[in-house]
Amino acid sequence: MEKKNQSFVTMFILMGIPHAPELDTALFGIFLVIYVLTIVGNLLILMVIKVESHLHTPMYYFLAFLSFIDMWFSTVTVPKILMGLLNPDGGAISFHSCVAQLYFFHVLGSTECFLYTVMSYDRYLAITYPLRYTSMMSGKTCALLTGSTWFSGSVHSAIQTILTFRLPYCGPNQIQHYFCDAPPILKLACADTSANEKVIFVNIGVVASGCFFMIFLSYVSIVHAILKIHTAEGRQKAFQTCASHCIVVLCFFGPCIFIYLRPGSKDAVDGIVAIFYTVLTPLLNPLIYTLRNKEVKIALLRLQNRVVFAQRN
Repeated sequence: MEKKNQSFVTMFILMGIPHAPELDTALFGIFLVIYVLTIVGNLLILMVIKVESHLHTPMYYFLAFLSFIDMWFSTVTVPKILMGLLNPDGGAISFHSCVAQLYFFHVLGSTECFLYTVMSYDRYLAITYPLRYTSMMSGKTCALLTGSTWFSGSVHSAIQTILTFRLPYCGPNQIQHYFCDAPPILKLACADTSANEKVIFVNIGVVASGCFFMIFLSYVSIVHAILKIHTAEGRQKAFQTCASHCIVVLCFFGPCIFIYLRPGSKDAVDGIVAIFYTVLTPLLNPLIYTLRNKEVKIALLRLQNRVVFAQRN
């Protein structure tokens, strides 16, 4: 029994994104630009929301929390991609580093999943109960909701990490992916992984599907409430606010459901699909919420004018 629980592998090799070797430089440049824009874009949102007092509302409180998560969510995976593209040995990752990467990836990813659900609920309250919204979504309630997403994400990730790395890994050690995630790692285990695959299906796939379904129900109610708004300007503003959230939700949940509801899949396409929610979604959040949000764009212009004025003086 002791031998079964022993992990002989001390290092894994991340095989990275499937591509021709001659594309290393081009892909490195693309991912580097995406990563820099992601960090800068989300930092700008955090800064603007902190500086502009009129943005100190529940919606922007959750948006700031989302930007904070996205910066770290991207940092968990993208730097390792860049190392693999820049250095032939950059795909090597120690066993303990792999454990840490999987844990933090799922903490941040699942927290974001729950946060999108909370944000849809916030929009539902704001549009359906405009007069009672402020009292219903108080600062204490917002803090409680965000704390709950962190706690739920941590529990989810701990379960996933413990169940994945309690199995023995005797070799091979090549992970057919660009980061340490449960499905590709389980393919290397020297034991039966059927129980783990069922947990992945329930703990990730069904949870993601459940959150998506709850968001869908929220927006059915929201659309119904919006159609009751008498002014065309009011309806347009409400639709624009919700449309931004819907676009990001589809980009995040679609790939997650595709990958984690098929835990036994051996498709190499899973790694490509994962790029959408690990690399592109953290970039899309600041772009969508600024380009489609008039208040944020005005706040960004004010911040720019302040910086220019400070430099001149």
